[in-house]
Amino acid sequence: MDRLLRSLALASALLAASAGATAAVPAASGDTLLIQRVQQEPGNLPARGMTSAQVEAKYGAPSQRLQPAGGQKRAWPTIQRWAYPTFTVYFEKGRVIDAVANQASPDEIGPKPASR
Repeated sequence: MDRLLRSLALASALLAASAGATAAVPAASGDTLLIQRVQQEPGNLPARGMTSAQVEAKYGAPSQRLQPAGGQKRAWPTIQRWAYPTFTVYFEKGRVIDAVANQASPDEIGPKPASR
């Protein structure tokens, strides 16, 4: 019975401590979410299905052509990545499969610019 009472007392003390710790954490304010910026600036990314030539004609040469990824097995296609200052484009067989906006500042919450 003493063991049960000690366990309950310990559990309630831990619960109270964790509730107090949660209340002490300040709420993040002023953070800019990448998704909010992208929603405000629609249409600034290459569309899915565009060819690499169309992307280059519309947006210019990429600032960086990153190392290809994948291709180790037949079932894993090789993915090419082009990095622009504000977005990164992913190609499979010369066609855009995705384009992702880069983080504009260190305070913005979202993916960092491509590297490697």
